[in-house]
Amino acid sequence: MLILVLAEAALETVPKDLWSHPAVRHHSKRQRKPPKQLLLDRSLHHSAMRRLDDNEKRGRPDITHFALLEALGSPLNKEGLLKVYVHTNKDYVITVDPSTRLPRNYNRFIGLMEQLFQLGKVPSEGEALLKLEHKTLQQLLTETEADYILAFSREGKQKTLQDAVSSLQSKRRPAVIVGGFPHGHFSETAVKLADEVVCVDSEMLEAWTMTSRVIYEYERSLSVPMRRLGE
Repeated sequence: MLILVLAEAALETVPKDLWSHPAVRHHSKRQRKPPKQLLLDRSLHHSAMRRLDDNEKRGRPDITHFALLEALGSPLNKEGLLKVYVHTNKDYVITVDPSTRLPRNYNRFIGLMEQLFQLGKVPSEGEALLKLEHKTLQQLLTETEADYILAFSREGKQKTLQDAVSSLQSKRRPAVIVGGFPHGHFSETAVKLADEVVCVDSEMLEAWTMTSRVIYEYERSLSVPMRRLGE
C-alpha cells in the first residue's frame, strides 16, 4: 500500500483580508457566492494576492486537480494499493476515497472543492468520498502509520526516481510526499518529518508529473503492469 500525500497544497478559501478587494468582490458577484466561500485562485485574484505572505506558493487549486486525476486514474489505485491525501498550506487535510471520480472539468472541480470547504464532506449525506479536517501534516502521517516517509524536493539528495522508489518496495506502508504548490520549497517542518528527501531531476517538475511518475515506478517495483496483463 502506497500512501501519497500532496503536501502544503495551494488550496484554500479566500482569506478574510482580501474579501473587500475589487477583484474578489467582482468574482463573488459573478459567482453569486460570498467571498468566504470562494477558492483563492491566482488567475482570478492575482492583484489581491500581492498582499499575502508567501503568495508565490498560494492560489493554485489546479495543481491539486491535475495531481488527483493522475493518482485516482492509476492502475495502482484501481488495484486498491494507493491511499491519497491532500494536505493544504493552512493545515487542512482532505481524505480521498479511492473510488472517487473527480470532475474532469476544472470549473466543476472548483465548485466541488468550495462545497467541501463549506460542508466538510462530499457528498453531504451518506458515505463521504471527500472529507475535510483541520489537521497538520505530522498528525496525518502519524495516523496513516507510515513506516517510511520519502519526500521529493529540489533541495534533497540527488537520486534517480527508480532508485528512490525501489527502496519503498520492502516497506509495509510507505508514504511519499509531493509538493502541491507552484514555487518555493517545503517548510522546514515538513522536511523534518521525512526519513529521506530526494531530488530526482535537474529541473523543477510539476506536481502532477511527479505524482504520475512516482506511482508508475512503484507499480513497476510490484510488477503491477505485468500482473494486470495476466503475465
